[in-house]
Amino acid sequence: MQADNKIFDDLVKFMNGAAGTLAGVGREAEAGARARAKEWIGGLDFVSRDEFEAVKAMAAAARDDADALRARLDALEAKAAG
Repeated sequence: MQADNKIFDDLVKFMNGAAGTLAGVGREAEAGARARAKEWIGGLDFVSRDEFEAVKAMAAAARDDADALRARLDALEAKAAG
């Protein structure tokens, strides 16, 4: 009976070690895949989310300025015509 417990304990230790090793291999594989994907995408002309949001805000501000200038121009033209 004691020998059975020793074998079982050794088997459990082995399985725990193997599970830890496999988890580590999985994490390493994921990190490697992320690095390769980031490198591949970096070679393409993609922009980051932050850059996109900054340019989007700049475009919205420019559109607002253009609308304000158009309104001023219309008012000046109406005043000059009248």
